[in-house]
Amino acid sequence: MPSSGRHWAIRVLCLFCVVSDAVCVLNTGMLFPRESSSREVKDLSGLWVFRADKSPDRNQGFDEAWYKSRLEQTGPVIDMPVPASYNDITQDYTLRDFIGWVWYEREVVVPTRWIADEGTRVVLRVGSAHYYSVVWVNGVKVTEHEGGHLPFEAEIGSLIRKDPTMLCRITIAVNNTLTLQTLPPGTIQHMTDRTMYPDGFFVQNIYFDFFNYAGIHRPVLLYTTPKAYVDDITVVTDFSDNTGLVRYKVSVQGAAPATLKVTLVDKDGHCVVSSSEPSGVLKVVDVKLWWPYLMHDTPGYLYSMEVRHLITGTETVTYVYTLPVGIRRVNVTSTQFLINNKPFYFHGVNKHEDSDIRGKGLDWPLIVKDFNLLKWLGANSFRTSHYPYAEEILQMCDRHGIVVIDECPGVGIKDIRSFGNTSLAHHLDVMDELVRRDKNHPSVVMWSVANEPAAEMPPAENYFKTLIKYTKALDPTRPVTYITDSNYARDRGAPYVDVICVNSYFSWYHDPGHVEVIPIQLHTQFENWFGKYEKPIIQSEYGADVVSGLHSDPPMMFTEEYQKVVLQNYHDVFDQKRKQYVIGELIWNFADFMTAQGVTRVVGNKKGIFTRQRQPKAAAFILKERYWRLANETGRLPPWTNCNLSPLR
Repeated sequence: MPSSGRHWAIRVLCLFCVVSDAVCVLNTGMLFPRESSSREVKDLSGLWVFRADKSPDRNQGFDEAWYKSRLEQTGPVIDMPVPASYNDITQDYTLRDFIGWVWYEREVVVPTRWIADEGTRVVLRVGSAHYYSVVWVNGVKVTEHEGGHLPFEAEIGSLIRKDPTMLCRITIAVNNTLTLQTLPPGTIQHMTDRTMYPDGFFVQNIYFDFFNYAGIHRPVLLYTTPKAYVDDITVVTDFSDNTGLVRYKVSVQGAAPATLKVTLVDKDGHCVVSSSEPSGVLKVVDVKLWWPYLMHDTPGYLYSMEVRHLITGTETVTYVYTLPVGIRRVNVTSTQFLINNKPFYFHGVNKHEDSDIRGKGLDWPLIVKDFNLLKWLGANSFRTSHYPYAEEILQMCDRHGIVVIDECPGVGIKDIRSFGNTSLAHHLDVMDELVRRDKNHPSVVMWSVANEPAAEMPPAENYFKTLIKYTKALDPTRPVTYITDSNYARDRGAPYVDVICVNSYFSWYHDPGHVEVIPIQLHTQFENWFGKYEKPIIQSEYGADVVSGLHSDPPMMFTEEYQKVVLQNYHDVFDQKRKQYVIGELIWNFADFMTAQGVTRVVGNKKGIFTRQRQPKAAAFILKERYWRLANETGRLPPWTNCNLSPLR
């Protein structure tokens, strides 16, 4: 784990060292591994060998150096799919709730040409593994990473070339233990009363309401580049009248000086503008802007930026990378959120990466199903509650015009010990990685640095002041928020955000069963927050649990009728306040999801408007009618749109 002062001086300096043209220099690039004529990708998804370290201290694997030989030689192993959470795959309840180190292994045949060509870099990339990971190749440690939701990688070409006849054996140890300095935080509690608990019994305490799924959640890839390659691209867009402005910066590693050709291509494959400089501004005449879904007849319009690295003095191309680019502008006033100078109202959902069996594992059928449901619902946005989602999901949002509030895993920061320098240094690391990965997605319009922190605690003010200032230095082009449910008068971080995002569950956690209080309390909530801070407000969570198929009239808690009447009471107030300063409403939640076992949860959180299997509850139809009505009020619905048939094109 990183020490409290590991990068502290660098962090502080970076707050005051934003380079020209609103582009902050990050440590290294993290471009999505797209295939091209100069880049090959080998997907290692499938069955891996797996073993959980169930020794009392969970350290047997390191003590016995399991990474030095094939994992099956160390003891019993089982099959484990990647990507997937390991928790729900087997019938072993101890594995479902396992805390500690688990070990994955895969032997890979590396193409001969990759090994033979000394000029080819071979990179191992893990899309995400929860929470702390250590990676070995052929018994040699190549990297480690803290954090469960963002990619990490290592160059391994020299290792696999030591003995070209060997299979490439990849070993990944993953530990899901959470501490007061991790994101999200947690604590380990050891039970020492032997009249109550067996020897060595401990539990992981968490401060968030979703299951602590663990494992390798996104694809593991091998990919290649030449020795001279594009390490990073940063794009910032704007427009003036009908001219688009694409400010870009390309970083090249392994070659100096770099000879580049940067070309912007439209959807029809026509060259729009080009440059031979590593940075500059591309001017696009008669620009086609990136618009959100239901705000324009061609939402999600993307250009392609082709970056070619040339041998100096020739036209010989040695490297090609293509980056999708959406040209748009985002602004915030005291009462509005503007996209391309037009008021944008968030009518959308909160989500989770969560589904049966696979847990948080990336699953394409589920992703496509969810996008079909979002568009059927008339939702134009969602928030990545409570952690960064897969890059593949954001790419879908770019293409379909779904607006995203991109949230880091800063959920459940409730203990005063989580506001120290060690925690803050790690939080800054996470924001570095998040911005580096997602900065070029036009669908991402705002960063969320935390969810429901204990912002009333005195240390929170300096913590969030530093965190928000640092995030704005990384990316001055997007507003920053965090999600609050604390008392407006005691919130120490709210003065520094650009948009107030408020979670509230009137008539559920407060005054349960009394829906008649919702209009009064919600009105008071909005007036208090806006009166104090004069910033636009998003109702970032609201809702009620419902067991699908449970009915009652008059409505009672946990029935479909009760969820409907809660939503309708909230919507009445939204309709009043959205004419003033409320700029969005995000239902909690899109679909039911798994949580830790407890007396307040019946096999998970049931606040979804869809079941965990993506079947609609009655509230889904209430929201569908409302969202399509909101979209129609803008007067900008595309002519092909039909609220009964909104295809995923």
